[in-house]
Amino acid sequence: MEQYRKIAIVTGTRAEYGLLYWLLKEIQADPNLELQLIVTGTHLSPEFGRTAQEIKSDGFIIDWAVEMLLSGDTPVAVTKSLGLGLLGFADALNDLKPDIMVILGDRYEILGAVTAANLAGIPVAHIHGGEVTLGAYDDSFRHVITKMSSLHFVANEIYRDRVIQMGEYPESVFVVGPACIDSFLRHDFPSQKALEADLGIAFKRPLLLVTYHPETRSLISSEKQIDHLLSALGQWSCGTVVFTGANADINGRIINDRIINFCAEAPKRRVFVQSLGRKRYWGMLSLADIVVGNSSSGVTEAPLMGVPVVNVGNRQAGRLRDPLVIDCPCEKKAVDLAIRQALDQERDAVRRKLADYPSPASNITSYLKTFTFKTPKGFYDILWEEKR
Repeated sequence: MEQYRKIAIVTGTRAEYGLLYWLLKEIQADPNLELQLIVTGTHLSPEFGRTAQEIKSDGFIIDWAVEMLLSGDTPVAVTKSLGLGLLGFADALNDLKPDIMVILGDRYEILGAVTAANLAGIPVAHIHGGEVTLGAYDDSFRHVITKMSSLHFVANEIYRDRVIQMGEYPESVFVVGPACIDSFLRHDFPSQKALEADLGIAFKRPLLLVTYHPETRSLISSEKQIDHLLSALGQWSCGTVVFTGANADINGRIINDRIINFCAEAPKRRVFVQSLGRKRYWGMLSLADIVVGNSSSGVTEAPLMGVPVVNVGNRQAGRLRDPLVIDCPCEKKAVDLAIRQALDQERDAVRRKLADYPSPASNITSYLKTFTFKTPKGFYDILWEEKR
């Protein structure tokens, strides 16, 4: 049975907002739901593009802004940012009093939001649980967030099994597909001409889209990692390379500084954009010959658009792979070889029948209106159930 519910959605990064956009639109348009938007993290930071302005320009009202991001990216600074987030989320939830909090992914900002919701007795719905990324501390955060959530929306059956394996009741775990499907289905992208004018660079082939985030569980320093990647990319004297900024994890600023200097050496062929935003990123993805780096977008979203991917290092170790994804270590020669292999592949959009997918945003919205939460949540013991 449908109920009138207040739905608080938390977003802290540009990538996460891009995946949540159509869900926000669905909830905003539903007469039985009230959207409460909580914005935090890099959205509020000028250094990371202050993407809260994009959220407002998309027609959303920001109900609460949780300032939590310190200017440093050391382990101490990130930990203190998490602490500030807890304080802010406590105030936000006490004021908004939502019936459900919806969050996506595995960021430390989201960990703070979910912790505050649990202490306030607010049920949590988690999108994209059950996944594995062994090269980043986000991997542990994701599983913790799963355990503090009562309703789960996952990308496929394997991820559903993992969530159930962690003690979540099968009737609370729903396969809705990757959240990016909605953006691809609606094809809300700018043209190449518009992107070139916006970024101030004329695209030449091959067109590479590069995103490299800190590999927070690596024994190799961020400096060495990004230097290997840039050395490999520096061997290419043709084409265009478009970089997006690293996230606010530990040493993210080191990576961005290296990339900015690298682009300054060849400004007609390389460009750094701290945040492309939702539309521009999907537009670049639709045009790119290959995607290079270690973002989750490379292993989950790019293949759905038929784009070959060079996945560098171990940050995404554990995620399911499409055949279009080429894994390589973060070493100059290996990256160069993988790029050449990827460029030999052709975009495979024909076999990606996106129209066959139902809308994840529509399905999630339906469940948010009808799902009955158990109090207390309980623990689903697989072995015990099998013995009965």
